Amino acid sequence: MLWPIAKALLGHYKRHPLQMILVWLGLSLGISVLVGVLAINQHAKLSYTHGERLFANPLPYRIQSKSSSNTIPQGFYVQMRREGFHQCIPFDIFRSRTDEGGEIQLLGIDALATAEVFFRSDILENPILKMMQPPYPVLVNHTYMKYMGWEEGQRLKLQDGKELGPLVVDNQKLVKGSNLIVDMAVTRNLRRGTGFSLIGCGNLSQQKLDKIRSMLPEGMSLRKNTRAELVSLTEAFHLNLTAMGMLSFLIGLFIFYQAMSLSFIQRQTVVGVLRQVGVSGGQLVAALSLELVILVVVSWLSGNVLGLMLANQLLPAVSMSIGAIYNASIDLVINWSWTWSLKSLGMAILGVLLSCTWPLVRLVRSQPIRLTARLSLVRFAGKEFFWQAVLSAFCLFAAVFILQFGEGVYAGFSILGFMLVGVALVVPYIIFELFTYLSYRLRWVRARWFFADAAASMSYRGVALMAFMLAITANVGVETMVGSFRETTDKWLSQRLAADVYIHPTVNAAPRMTSWLEKQPEVKEVWQRWETELVTLDGNINLVSTGNSAGEEGSLSEKVTIPDYWHHLHHSRSVMISESMSLKRNIRVGDYISLPAPIGQQWRVVGVYYDYGNPYDQVLLSENSWRLLLPGQGSIGLGVVLNDKSQAESLTSKLISIYRTPAERVVNNNTIHEHALKIFDRTFGITDTLGNLTLIVAVFGIFFATLAGEASRLRNVALLRCLGVSGKELVFIGGAQLFAFGLVASCVAIPLGMALASNVVELILKKTFGWSMQLHVVPWDYLGTLALTVGALMLAGAIPVLQVIRRTPMKSLRDAL
Repeated sequence: MLWPIAKALLGHYKRHPLQMILVWLGLSLGISVLVGVLAINQHAKLSYTHGERLFANPLPYRIQSKSSSNTIPQGFYVQMRREGFHQCIPFDIFRSRTDEGGEIQLLGIDALATAEVFFRSDILENPILKMMQPPYPVLVNHTYMKYMGWEEGQRLKLQDGKELGPLVVDNQKLVKGSNLIVDMAVTRNLRRGTGFSLIGCGNLSQQKLDKIRSMLPEGMSLRKNTRAELVSLTEAFHLNLTAMGMLSFLIGLFIFYQAMSLSFIQRQTVVGVLRQVGVSGGQLVAALSLELVILVVVSWLSGNVLGLMLANQLLPAVSMSIGAIYNASIDLVINWSWTWSLKSLGMAILGVLLSCTWPLVRLVRSQPIRLTARLSLVRFAGKEFFWQAVLSAFCLFAAVFILQFGEGVYAGFSILGFMLVGVALVVPYIIFELFTYLSYRLRWVRARWFFADAAASMSYRGVALMAFMLAITANVGVETMVGSFRETTDKWLSQRLAADVYIHPTVNAAPRMTSWLEKQPEVKEVWQRWETELVTLDGNINLVSTGNSAGEEGSLSEKVTIPDYWHHLHHSRSVMISESMSLKRNIRVGDYISLPAPIGQQWRVVGVYYDYGNPYDQVLLSENSWRLLLPGQGSIGLGVVLNDKSQAESLTSKLISIYRTPAERVVNNNTIHEHALKIFDRTFGITDTLGNLTLIVAVFGIFFATLAGEASRLRNVALLRCLGVSGKELVFIGGAQLFAFGLVASCVAIPLGMALASNVVELILKKTFGWSMQLHVVPWDYLGTLALTVGALMLAGAIPVLQVIRRTPMKSLRDAL
């Protein structure tokens, strides 16, 4: 008995095939973005666990410089080999750009040492040794080569005109990330320097670990790579991806809800007839539940396939970003996993239950006579919107409650979720009440009819408007946050990088180099900056020094200080701390802090400064205090201020030739600034891509939902034509109504998007990194988003009307009936 009922209900989709597309589209696209994000996150974390063959097991230990600009002396590695540490391999990392503008990361290896550790048998016959011989091939992961559009055998041309290659696909599965593996001689030639970026070591006994630590030169550290460390470092990155995926799923769910609600409304006559011929409510629920199960399974399967394709497309960009920021590499191929697949199925089932329970209950509980008379569901749209507004009040109350009593990043995301859902639920109620009020208060009859008709159409358009508003809100929020963060970072870098050239000499060479620089006619000032780490029970503290010059004072981005803080810093027992340390440890200006020996206790905090380049605790000490307490300890950096910025290149060349300083230790101000912003743009480009995908999901949903909804109003349009309303007037009325909907929704969405960005800064960034920033409005980006979404809304509304006015009025009315 169940199958004939189901066939009668499913027959609706033969007459309205567009609704089937809409149902599939909403759920599938929402699931696909969610699956893509879940797959990337899980795959990255598994990569941290299993590691890459070059960076983790069997190389769990890493020796590297505490300062990223310094290298490990070659003599230290030679000494390690003499002491019997044959399980250690040196690596040389060099970042460059191709002539087409793409960023690449070269990993220089000692091919013989690598073959000795990884390929113990037939070492001299191993193909990897060919990397040591001309023409010095470049090993590339097959997936990464395909992603970059390269071909095996081609040569890579760099921006400076040099060529690399030929490219060779890695058949020994040595390269799993986005690195390009070359012989170390190639990277040294490119960067014109000596030393190593890091040394990776296999399993070491405690005795050998102690021996290495006793051998380590000043400024070097030995640490073990762990999954927990990488996960904690990249947690904010993965949370950001998850938030975008959940937002896309939420928008897809609203589209699905719109389609199913409209489907139930259009089938009320069929349901009424079935009830009148003896079909019980339980049988109807079972038949409609069977339909929902089929829809969920089909949408889940297609969403998983699309999500896996999306994840594999985004993964190379994710790998490059994580590699540039955290120096971690992940495999570039994601395979099917039941873990994230079942999670997506659970989310889909939960979403379908939330979106379809009330429309189904409403349909089954309505009286059969009212269903066949087409009265029930449209008449009570206003009451439904009222209950949505009540539910919205509970969501907003939950957001305020968590804001007052909740803590942590997940509490922040919960607040954002409740806020978005709460406002989305109340928007249809606001529009319905506003348009109903105008339909009674305006004097012009056509205007009253215009708003009355618009309010009546909310039963079809309400949920599409919620998706529309969420799409604008999400994109305005992302555009505001990313634009604000970029502008803030740009200004901070411009202020912080006040010197024209930055040099990182050895401690022994620093005095001679400083004396030589001060004698050069093009040099105006030379600043010294010492740096070291202090180990405390609450974590490590980065301790840095500053001189007393006006330029060094101007390079400090202070957030809050006491009066005359600069004088107190240099002439009393005072320090300044970074914003992240102030927030994490609840330290305010005027408080006293204690630091490990030899710094000592009772240091007065005279100021807090912004530090967007360091998510960890940092303390700023005067140069005089450093010389007194830490004479000659730590690593040193020199900042050179020139009389003319154009003389930076000539001074750099002289310095490198006289002192034989590696090129990477002498950096131009502009180079640091540009490199930092390039990494920023590439990292947030992934967020931007997901934001655009969210917008595309919403625009498609809005388009098809509006198209299906407007098709349901063809009888109304046909009647108006029979009453003498012209085709142009009908197109204008339909477009104007949708424009009015879009305008009201936009007036809510734009401030909500800016509030979303503000809450992300206050609730997420502050708690994760300890950073705060001012929001910057980017109106042109908002206008682009509005133009795209409102255009889709109006186009979808115009298409059914255009189809009607091409026919005669009587034919249109007959077809509608």
